[in-house]
Amino acid sequence: MATVRSIFLVGMMGAGKSTIGRLLADAIGFGFVDADRELEARSGVPIPTIFEIEGEAGFRRREAVLVDELSARPNIVLATGGGAVLDPQTRQRLRERGLVVYLRTSADEVHRRTRRDKSRPLLRTGNPRERIEQLLAEREPLYEEVAHVAVQSAASNPKKLVQRLLAHPEVRALVQAATGTDGT
Repeated sequence: MATVRSIFLVGMMGAGKSTIGRLLADAIGFGFVDADRELEARSGVPIPTIFEIEGEAGFRRREAVLVDELSARPNIVLATGGGAVLDPQTRQRLRERGLVVYLRTSADEVHRRTRRDKSRPLLRTGNPRERIEQLLAEREPLYEEVAHVAVQSAASNPKKLVQRLLAHPEVRALVQAATGTDGT
């Protein structure tokens, strides 16, 4: 872990990766990249359009190439897409290239946070709550496998969660190695 220079956030949609990522990057002076927003910017269309035209498989191919590129950058906090961990090579690269933080959240919390969001192609179904449970059952073992650190992504205060992360020994060590400070 001595050469680790970036932090990669993984977890379900609605887990708070973008919110926590921005706050964490600001706190430690790293750049912040949201992989989904970056993919949209580069392709010129929203993710649902990519799903419509290329299907999930096409989207996942684009996502894997992008995460490969982004994860090679130093001193960033990267919020990955919820399904980025589905690709075994992506999991390996994330694990080898940075400190992977899994933001755990329950199916109930994901549903609460995403129920009004119409931009999520995987939840365009008759029973989004059931689909969230299926996705979580499929992905949770992969999040656990790739993560160096796992924390509960509470619904309450994102700033407190960032403070908890900054106090975690592995996060503190990375920040000290990258910046010469402890990030607090």
